Amino acid sequence: MRTLIWEPVVCDEAAAGTLAEALGVSPVVARLLCQRGFAEAEAADRFLHPQISHLHDPYGLADMRPAVDRLCAALARRERIAIHGDYDVDGVTSTVILRRALELLGGEVTHFIPERLRDGYGLQTPAVERLHADGVRVIVSVDCGIRSAEAARRARELGVDLIITDHHEPEADLPPALAVINPKRRDCPYPDKHLAGVGVAFKVVQALCQRFGKNKWLPAFLKLAAIGTVADVVPLTGENRIIAKLGLERLSHGPHTVGLRTLLDSAGLANKTIDGFHVAFVIAPRINAAGRMSTPDLATRLLLASDESQLEDARGLAEQLGAENTRRQAHEAEIVAEARKVVETDIQIGAQNVLVVSGQAWHRGVIGIVASKLVDAFYKPSIVLSIEDGLAHGSCRSISAFDMLGALDTCADLFHKYGGHKQAAGLTMDAARVPEFRQRINAHALAHL
Repeated sequence: MRTLIWEPVVCDEAAAGTLAEALGVSPVVARLLCQRGFAEAEAADRFLHPQISHLHDPYGLADMRPAVDRLCAALARRERIAIHGDYDVDGVTSTVILRRALELLGGEVTHFIPERLRDGYGLQTPAVERLHADGVRVIVSVDCGIRSAEAARRARELGVDLIITDHHEPEADLPPALAVINPKRRDCPYPDKHLAGVGVAFKVVQALCQRFGKNKWLPAFLKLAAIGTVADVVPLTGENRIIAKLGLERLSHGPHTVGLRTLLDSAGLANKTIDGFHVAFVIAPRINAAGRMSTPDLATRLLLASDESQLEDARGLAEQLGAENTRRQAHEAEIVAEARKVVETDIQIGAQNVLVVSGQAWHRGVIGIVASKLVDAFYKPSIVLSIEDGLAHGSCRSISAFDMLGALDTCADLFHKYGGHKQAAGLTMDAARVPEFRQRINAHALAHL
């Protein structure tokens, strides 16, 4: 079982005293700020009191200018724009804020979010072809696309301009898109490298607001940006902290669109002060349940609802999300029990540094949560695989000391596709190669853990 060890950070008492005096805060708060690396009063004050004016210039992100130029041209020409999202909270909120911003600017906008079991993860060639057939001239990916070179090439062949916005780890060669906006690009000097996908989408909205002289619109997008940021468990520093703190304040006080208001009502959060706990453990699971158990468009349609005439539809969608979340909880509990039993009874699996557990037809919508629970229980990197029709679909979660994506890179020849972060990733491979994968990733872990 996991054992937590509290390791206090040494505090410079003199520096803490200086901060306490400069900021007018208690010695305890000053010590905490010092322990978090704040030595200068100005930086500490920005941490305690973030303001929207503290946001960086969005044009500091590589490729932001050509992306905004193309979107402006599409708006002027009345060309059809599609937002291609992802099925988790980060992807859904990214889709909603960018679609809403472009529609407010007069755009003809649609969206597409892949269904987990039907379409798989990320920006895929069939989706590009489908959107092209629907008359789309510009596709903007949000929270996905950074490793979708094949889809980008197909978009170019079809004459569709592709703008990729993402926050996942890029490969050495970027996809051949019109623009690739990702703070993790090696050639991108942007100071905040750990934005969530919705944070990157929010920066596009910020750039559009600047271009059209609509800066007063920007605060309205903070609420959904905060939900996506908190749900994606990115570090709450820099711009992530600005988005989260200001967005949570707005979630607590309203007013809200009919869709968001109905979601909060159904979650029992109407007229309550909403904090990070409520987002992570009450709101986000409901939004995620749609993508995990059925179609993510349930959540997207709900959050896009902005007119009071849509109230009854919104209530129905919110009720569906609640039901899907209950169903998700039941599947999750069953698979967690099975996975833990394997780890605790099969020494060839449980004794390894990386837990690789598989089950026949485990619901793919919940295996990421199961992997997280294995990490919590055993404090080991954990990979949970669902075996279906000869394929293993996996979700990976890690501990801070182990780069999961780097480990997967060493096994890349085994996968049909894979991608993600140092702490979370996904993969698809032939089920017959799971034993080899278990052996190879543990050999890598032996040298790096």
